[in-house]
Amino acid sequence: MLLHPLAFTLAPGDRVAITGPSGSGKSVLLRALALLDAPHGGEVRWQGTPVATAQIPTYRSQVCYIAQKPAVIDGSVEDNLRYPYSLNVHAKARFERDTVVQLLTKAGKPAGFLDKQASELSGGESQVMALVRALQLNPQVLLLDEPTAALDPASARQVEDLVDAWFNPGRALIWVSHDPAQAERVSNRQLVMKAGKLA
Repeated sequence: MLLHPLAFTLAPGDRVAITGPSGSGKSVLLRALALLDAPHGGEVRWQGTPVATAQIPTYRSQVCYIAQKPAVIDGSVEDNLRYPYSLNVHAKARFERDTVVQLLTKAGKPAGFLDKQASELSGGESQVMALVRALQLNPQVLLLDEPTAALDPASARQVEDLVDAWFNPGRALIWVSHDPAQAERVSNRQLVMKAGKLA
């Protein structure tokens, strides 16, 4: 699904929920905002300035996209959480196990979860891992593509609480959801996407 022309602004403090039928373009929009798929027209601006190609890694360090089916690397959960620190954009930061354990605890996972092999994770566990992998980096914006789709209701609420604990008035998020009740809980602004159009 291609997107129709749109003008969209995400401001500090915004918690935007996007609902809509499957195939309506919700994931396409998030990937475009994350500059994973370059838009064919128009531009993505960060703090009022167009994002140049050379600035994309730095932009993505502040605007984190969490896919519904996140990518994992071979090894343990801890290996996956340490991976971002091997990238140049995070070269000055370091992995903090205590911080990660606190995040996992809020998401209902014990410290031993770090030792689990990524290849053995369920879909829901992979989603939790991907969210913690992003949150440990203290991004300013989260682009969440149905981050609780593979979780039971209780685990989904824990993830909602984890994101809520990360949020502050200087940050912003977009949360794609098929659950109207969840969209109501996690947002202060709700939009609907149909056939590539955002309303």
